Amino acid sequence: MFQYNEKVMDHFANPRNVGEIPDADGVGEVGNPVCGDMMTFYIKVKDNKIDDVKFKTFGCGAAIAVSSMVSEMAKGMTLEKALQISNKDVAEQLGGLPENKLHCSNLGADALHKAIENYMEQHKEI
Repeated sequence: MFQYNEKVMDHFANPRNVGEIPDADGVGEVGNPVCGDMMTFYIKVKDNKIDDVKFKTFGCGAAIAVSSMVSEMAKGMTLEKALQISNKDVAEQLGGLPENKLHCSNLGADALHKAIENYMEQHKEI
């Protein structure tokens, strides 16, 4: 039996930035059919920075904690910098995840990246 650390438990029990942004500038959705986790990230962009970020996650405690941490990390970042957030960064910020839950950190970063890509696709210079 594995134990989650205090930081992971805090982000699971008190997730930050839960919800959705109805008029989001970018939306990214990912899912892992193997474990059943689903994440959707919503971003608002202002001056090339992530002004607001919300998420909805259906999944295990690690998936919720990861979503919460990714949202905290991304807020205020430039789009370019936020695109560089890796699953390793997320796991490190959370103080580590059990080996069998590391895939959750991939999902969080991927959902954020998809939301940014969605925004960029819509705001391409013609």
